[in-house]
Amino acid sequence: MEHQLDDIIAIFNQCFEQEYNTKLVKGGEEPLYVPANENCPYHAIYFARGFYSSALHEISHWLVAGKERRKLEDFGYWYEPDGRSAERQREFEKVEVKPQAIEWILATAAGFRYFASSDNLNGNPGDTQPFKQAVYEQVKIYAEKGLPKRAETLRNALAIFYGTENRINLANFDVTKI
Repeated sequence: MEHQLDDIIAIFNQCFEQEYNTKLVKGGEEPLYVPANENCPYHAIYFARGFYSSALHEISHWLVAGKERRKLEDFGYWYEPDGRSAERQREFEKVEVKPQAIEWILATAAGFRYFASSDNLNGNPGDTQPFKQAVYEQVKIYAEKGLPKRAETLRNALAIFYGTENRINLANFDVTKI
């Protein structure tokens, strides 16, 4: 199945544009979240380079962000570019567990391949297996306790659109393949 950018944009915008005044927008080189301001009347999630996987990743950060964080550019998160030390990489991974668990769930609902991202191409990410395991453990928590409301709304819409199983089935998640 080929995944079209127009599809993920339409699905996201259909789910959230009216209630949350938020749109998914194909962006440039770097992803960016910009709250509504004098130049743009809606909150914009820009995903990088027209990649479907980038759209899912940036959406996942929006889905994790609470109401106050959604008022801040890039949700107020610190970002240290590629080349992070092993210690800084572990800090980075701690804040990525929940978004990447949601990303994996959304990707599965869309029938799309998920790869855990250490986002440290020019640095030494070190042993990524504990991070991948933490993401999987968070998927298990979401499977047991349910997703947050907005994440469940999108997961359901993706499953319906792509004709995939409309639940979080742990049999579809294999930590050794991410």
